[in-house]
Amino acid sequence: MGQLAAFFHFDRWPPQPDLLFWFALTLLGGALLGGAVSGRLGLPRIVGYSAAGMIVAALGRGLGDGRLLGTDRLIVDLALALLLFELGSRVSLRWLRVNPALLVTSVLESLLSFWAIFAVLRWFELAPPLALAGAALLGVSAAAVIGRVVTELRSAGQVSERMIVLGALNTLYAVLLVKLVIGWLHLDRSGDWIQGLLQPVYTFGGSVLVAALLATAVGWVVRRFDLRDENSVLLLLGLLLLALTAARLLALSTLLVPLLAGVMLRNASERPCIWPRHFGTAGGVLVLMLFVIMGAAWSPASLVAGFAVAALVLIVRALTKVLVLAATAHFSGIAQRQSFALAMGLTPISVTSLVLLADLQLSHPAIAAELVAPTLAANALMALLGPVLVQGGLRLAREYHPAPAAGRREARSGPEAVGGESV
Repeated sequence: MGQLAAFFHFDRWPPQPDLLFWFALTLLGGALLGGAVSGRLGLPRIVGYSAAGMIVAALGRGLGDGRLLGTDRLIVDLALALLLFELGSRVSLRWLRVNPALLVTSVLESLLSFWAIFAVLRWFELAPPLALAGAALLGVSAAAVIGRVVTELRSAGQVSERMIVLGALNTLYAVLLVKLVIGWLHLDRSGDWIQGLLQPVYTFGGSVLVAALLATAVGWVVRRFDLRDENSVLLLLGLLLLALTAARLLALSTLLVPLLAGVMLRNASERPCIWPRHFGTAGGVLVLMLFVIMGAAWSPASLVAGFAVAALVLIVRALTKVLVLAATAHFSGIAQRQSFALAMGLTPISVTSLVLLADLQLSHPAIAAELVAPTLAANALMALLGPVLVQGGLRLAREYHPAPAAGRREARSGPEAVGGESV
């Protein structure tokens, strides 16, 4: 057989599948499962994508240590940038000025959720720096899941828009909290006040600057090009990738840059933009791979080790959100039923926590190692349940508007295939 392989110029014998083979197999499995759960079960497609990732992890090929490196990190950063940019593009600061109770609700909901998680982690005898970092990792809302499910189900209304705004603000708070914790750890380890104080300021200020440049560049493209044209979509993808590259080179936040850029662009004009859904087919592939990676971010060992902590954190986190949102419902202008629906949508955590964990692993690997098991276990528990909770919240709020035979129509034609959505 060796001589036959040499005759036909095989690189190796027996043939070994390369990265492209596994990528294609994962893409095929995710697409098939996504279509199956959407068409047969009426669930969001990302449930199928995450299920494909969980199968990959169960076969021993997942991210057992939670490290996002190389190709995985690039896919996650770019796909999250697409989703967070779209999400930020739907955040109206004017709404927060008109209804300041919504901003108060966001601050109370996030702070009390962080505090409740901190208390649970301290009860499990984690040191204060560990508990504080864990509160940020396990307290961040699944903004990407919210945006994806709301878009797929074509939901619109008070609860849908509040999910988007509160999810975006919660992501902002969590990133800042992680950077403050990293600065505190630098201060505690080296006693360097300058580094401890300036690092969070540099991260936030630099991210704002890069986001402003990105928003300006995208705004220029929007004014001069037809976004239904494939070349314009590629131009937008290139700008996002360039901004992410700058953020990574300058050690800035790859989460804040696209999110803030979307917010800036949305509020620079009263006229909403029309975006191609996930920036076209290439964006759709990235989104699929993002949730496959999320579903693959666990191992049996991490699930067993972190299950108790993760389960209690998720329960306490959910109860805190229900209580806070119910208590502030009247002041922010929604009914109690809507507040429960909103709490359901904000309960999941997602791949954003994995990105924050990866950043912590780079700066303080010993600290991050203590948080890997509960973070991965929480993500595993929410990988399939999270999108279902968001869908359930939208259904409870009566803002659930799936299009009939959406899968078949989108495959054939339809506005999203060529034009996109209004944000």
